[in-house]
Amino acid sequence: MPLLLNIDTATGNAGVCISRNDEMLAMENSTDQKNHAAFIHPAITTLMQVTGFSLHDIDAVAVTAGPGSYTGLRVGIATAKGLCYVLKKPLILVNTLEVMALASIEERRQIPDNGFGTSSADNLMHAGNTLYLSDNFLFCPMIDARRMEVFTAVYNYNLEAVVLPAAMILDENSFKEQLNAHTIIFSGNGSSKFKNIQQHTNAVFTDVRHHAGNLAKLASKAFAKKEFADIAYSGPFYLKEFFSAVPKVL
Repeated sequence: MPLLLNIDTATGNAGVCISRNDEMLAMENSTDQKNHAAFIHPAITTLMQVTGFSLHDIDAVAVTAGPGSYTGLRVGIATAKGLCYVLKKPLILVNTLEVMALASIEERRQIPDNGFGTSSADNLMHAGNTLYLSDNFLFCPMIDARRMEVFTAVYNYNLEAVVLPAAMILDENSFKEQLNAHTIIFSGNGSSKFKNIQQHTNAVFTDVRHHAGNLAKLASKAFAKKEFADIAYSGPFYLKEFFSAVPKVL
């Protein structure tokens, strides 16, 4: 049962958690994007104190590798790589959009039964007391990249990419083909821009936010498959040359 340190500083909400297998043991969060660098090391220290573990006890370090904020990604990956070097532990890189999509998938799975043997949400299937997602659902996380551009991808409920991660300028025809065939759950801080221009009945928007616990679940699967990154040569997955969600002060 691997003990993982999970670091997420890719977006405005930063988080660090300790997990065993895919179960989160403790988590620290910050919503102050300008201070991710100041937050991360004290947060890790707090986690060690709360859980009673030392950094030498962990089996690997996982981090959201992008896309996301240019500065945030550098902070998270530099911290993760530094710890891996010192502790001689493997490094796990996870795509931010997959973490965000998983948060939406888990939100859908938690929609309660309406008492009549079916879910109150369209296209959710029911088997006994367990709700599961149908093939008709797709999940589209969006990270704001300024103006009408977003970092985005589309996944099915198995987290298989239907539309590969890309930087995309949104318009009313974006994802038209997928929306004509599927219900798409849009999430993330970039989805509000699309909500203003997209009226398709199959477009559903959610305010769900991902957290380091979602990262932990994907990192646990990667650890089981020994999907480790090269510490020396791995770096952020920017999708674009530069992106910062914090406006410049003139």
